[in-house]
Amino acid sequence: MREITRTEPEVLLARIATGDPKAVLDGLLPDSRQYMQLMKAKLGLEAQIAAGGWGAVVPAASLAPGDTGPAVIALRDRLVRMGYLSPTAVASYDRALQAAVTAFQLNHGLIADGVAGEGTVAEINIGPEGRLKSVIVAMERERWLDFDREVKQIWVNLPDFRARIIEDGKTVFETRVVIGKNVPDQRSPEFSDEMDHMVINPSWGVPRSIIIKEYLPLLQRNPNAVSHIQVIDGRGRVVPRGSVNFAAYSARSFPYGMRQPPSDGNALGKVKFMFPNVHNIYLHDTPSKSLFDNEVRAYSHGCIRVADPFALAHELLSWQTDNAEAEFDAALVTGKETTVRLKEHLPVHLVYFTAYPDAKGRITYRRDVYGRDAALWGALAEAGVELAGVQG
Repeated sequence: MREITRTEPEVLLARIATGDPKAVLDGLLPDSRQYMQLMKAKLGLEAQIAAGGWGAVVPAASLAPGDTGPAVIALRDRLVRMGYLSPTAVASYDRALQAAVTAFQLNHGLIADGVAGEGTVAEINIGPEGRLKSVIVAMERERWLDFDREVKQIWVNLPDFRARIIEDGKTVFETRVVIGKNVPDQRSPEFSDEMDHMVINPSWGVPRSIIIKEYLPLLQRNPNAVSHIQVIDGRGRVVPRGSVNFAAYSARSFPYGMRQPPSDGNALGKVKFMFPNVHNIYLHDTPSKSLFDNEVRAYSHGCIRVADPFALAHELLSWQTDNAEAEFDAALVTGKETTVRLKEHLPVHLVYFTAYPDAKGRITYRRDVYGRDAALWGALAEAGVELAGVQG
């Protein structure tokens, strides 16, 4: 987590007492375009709540093109109030309604097929009060960020399941990602660091937690289990499995490491992108390509799996060579582990926003996959933050 810079209350009170109170309070606001866009969304949602909200929820588990009836009318009316559909008296799931559903899905990180399936209906039925909480939490998170938003950087928004390279405030590269599972010790953390190298044809040094929780029990039952993984000693030398009595060790006393050499089936795929940090988190390729087709992509042990790793490598190398693809491919075909230093270190930010403005300033929403927003909202509410216009 980031260290949040706070001004001591006594200092703030002294500034207010001796200066212009409004100027002092205005000076506490983050100096970012995104914060102002979130503030605008907050005011808009508060106005919509005061005007009665978005109407009745959709009373159906799912709806599809061609359907008719009261649930379709509720879907139509709700999307009209949300601004995704022009006012209409049509009572069937026609092309206009399908297009509105598709637009809603794109804005909420859902599979954009124009069908109001169970997941889409659940998101449509979240009221403006719920979205307002997300916006207020996003504003709080925005207050924590203390870095130059205009420099070239990698931005991984965990609930969005995407990684972007942003330069001068614009996205110049984008790819889907898989993040950590929503279980203790595997959720991807939030932090910032600098990417300084990539490794082509990487070996995978199995984390200690995976060794003792997953592999050691297998090896104790069958010494030849997970045969694609090498057992290594403290100096990195391969240890013959026949020389180890795995049953004699506990999770605490097991003295060996494990490593998977470069291969087509390597857990890290063909390239990993390194920004050394205390969390041992990095971006990498993966042989499990099918997971990128899922809507919710939380499957890893914490690292960030990249859907288009070669394209990302080419993009990074293009900043320091005119032959990025050729140089990358030349190292790749050797099958040997090769480290490539980046001449230009790149800031990397792993963040967690379930509400965030897109390039046009419209707020996009994502699921609270780790429950972190709910926890933060609980803390804000306990500190006295309330939703304007919402009764008890």
